[in-house]
Amino acid sequence: MNYGEIKKYDIANGEGVRVSLFVSGCTHHCKGCFNHETWDFTFGKKFTVDTEKEILEALDHSFINGLSLLGGEPFERQNQEALLPFLHKVREKFPQKNIWCYTGYVFEDELLSESRARCEYTDEMLSLIDVLVDGEFIEERKDITLAFRGSSNQRIIDVKESLKQNQTILWKLK
Repeated sequence: MNYGEIKKYDIANGEGVRVSLFVSGCTHHCKGCFNHETWDFTFGKKFTVDTEKEILEALDHSFINGLSLLGGEPFERQNQEALLPFLHKVREKFPQKNIWCYTGYVFEDELLSESRARCEYTDEMLSLIDVLVDGEFIEERKDITLAFRGSSNQRIIDVKESLKQNQTILWKLK
């Protein structure tokens, strides 16, 4: 897997101050995408053990709320394969921090049901994520007043509660 950027003090992509990883590779190709260079799976740098170490060190501050995964598309199959072991390391080292993930896939229709995104890693990856912002960015529904999302079709989902209750539960700002 490649990645385009790591932001160590991000306040736009989830609640609080976060470390954000922008993975490379996306097949959605949303019109008006703010990060279209990451559509290319070979864009940026290789995600290595040193990259993991850099992110884990960045997370190791009390003022950092957690990790955000963006893209590109974290739920492209090859990205899931690379991210899953890393997310286990994040959970093990920082159980008190939360993990947010942004995806163009729709939670119940494409991540929990058969789709091109769903693979042998999907359920386990979802089990490690606290909050999922789902749905493709739709330029015609762009709304800059929305917190943590770009277009009004996108939802902010409490993944843990949704999996527990077997229904989609929207996340609420605490």
